[in-house]
Amino acid sequence: MTSRAPLSFSIAALSLAMLAGCQQEDPKGADTAASGEQRIRVAMLQPPRSGLNPLTDDAFKLSRWSTAETLVRLNDDGDPQPFLATEWEQLDPRTWRFEIREGVTFHDGSHLTAEQVVKALSAATKASPKPRILDGVSMTIEAEDDHAVIVRTAEADPLVPNRLSSPQLAILAASAYGEDGRVNPIEAGTGPFVLKEINGTQSARLDRYEGYWGEKAELAGIDADYVPDGTARGAALRTGTADVVEAVPVSQVALIDPELVHEVPMPRTNTLYLNTETGPFQNPGLRAAARQAIDRDAIVRTVYEGRADVAKGLLGPALPWADELRSPIEGRTPAADPEGAKITLATFTDRAELPEVAVLLEQQLTTAGFTVQQEVRQYAHIEADMLSGEFDAFILSRATMLDSGDPVAYLYSDFACEGSFNIAQLCDPDIDAALKRAADLPQGPERRQAIIDAEATILATDAAVPMLHERVIQGESPHVVAAERDPRERRLVTEHTRLAGESDE
Repeated sequence: MTSRAPLSFSIAALSLAMLAGCQQEDPKGADTAASGEQRIRVAMLQPPRSGLNPLTDDAFKLSRWSTAETLVRLNDDGDPQPFLATEWEQLDPRTWRFEIREGVTFHDGSHLTAEQVVKALSAATKASPKPRILDGVSMTIEAEDDHAVIVRTAEADPLVPNRLSSPQLAILAASAYGEDGRVNPIEAGTGPFVLKEINGTQSARLDRYEGYWGEKAELAGIDADYVPDGTARGAALRTGTADVVEAVPVSQVALIDPELVHEVPMPRTNTLYLNTETGPFQNPGLRAAARQAIDRDAIVRTVYEGRADVAKGLLGPALPWADELRSPIEGRTPAADPEGAKITLATFTDRAELPEVAVLLEQQLTTAGFTVQQEVRQYAHIEADMLSGEFDAFILSRATMLDSGDPVAYLYSDFACEGSFNIAQLCDPDIDAALKRAADLPQGPERRQAIIDAEATILATDAAVPMLHERVIQGESPHVVAAERDPRERRLVTEHTRLAGESDE
């Protein structure tokens, strides 16, 4: 078995990597052993925020490593497909029946049953805070028999299968769920890779799961390191110390062999959220002034070097139908003179472009008459203050279809009165009514138009100013085969991913 050392990003190692410049390790030799004996090294963008608790955003790491699986998965069009559930039917507007796949074994050796599904989903419904995908949803789950569960919602919900595709509703073994509400994902999933070790906010180790119910993984395992520094991630790709690198910063692309970088269009919008509850932006006229001050083209041209799309709304080109349905925004308050109003503009360092966006925004807002103070930290150290409304303005790169494949969940989470991710502290009855109307409609043209109508109602408040839609840049060394380039950021290393051997060269 070929041994591959885990990533190390000490100061000395990083210095050597920087000196190496654009040189790339020879992909032959030690890296070309049979793929079944190979481990892949992955440089992840962010460290876990909650110890890889699947009921939080950490769930997307477990999904990208193919260790935790859901009842349903989405195809490229966002339509639900069988996964741990083989089929489902809607019994009435509030009741769904899901047939559970037989012959599935958890990594701890227990078997997937309806009772296990009930325990996992019930833990999600009782979590505090709830997973975003359950914002505004009251859901109960019960076993019909050993191989079927009944899911009931308090109100009609046509998106139940989509919701159950969220990585935050992954099905783990009963042993993962503690009585204190904590969830330990080690050796608890059903995927082709078993999580064996969590090293805090430094790294994680996964091995191939030999008892997987589907096709056995071609790789022997995954060594994942958390590398929030964008320069270090770029260096890891250039020098061959990582096989797959998440979110290569635009600033690093010019230093890297073009064959190693792959642009993935993302349903991700870089948005400026304005605090509507406290501070200067309680005044809608000042929110309008901030919106008018922003030069989106300059941000895309200078910070993103053209590798992004200027935003026309909250929903970007990853949803091709959105722009076709839009009309001019009506009912906006005229801009007022800022007269030197003091504002705190905040963002985080984990996405390398955001601090640069903050610098440019500070210049633009200052020119418009605001007095701007910046606050920039790592995401883990700023999230709580962001959600509690400590800042006047916050720049966030936000996935708009991350949870359900449908933007209603994102719009509710960020802009409804009861939304759990309401950075703008916004509460508007018209917005809640528009979101409810969209949520109640089945998938199709009418629902899409209702979504765009809700977007227009939100934009009319100027509580959120969409600036651009990102294209994530994924780095892959030449010997990586079949790594997923997933716009929804749910998949990365799968059972089909491997490292090229001599026969592939």
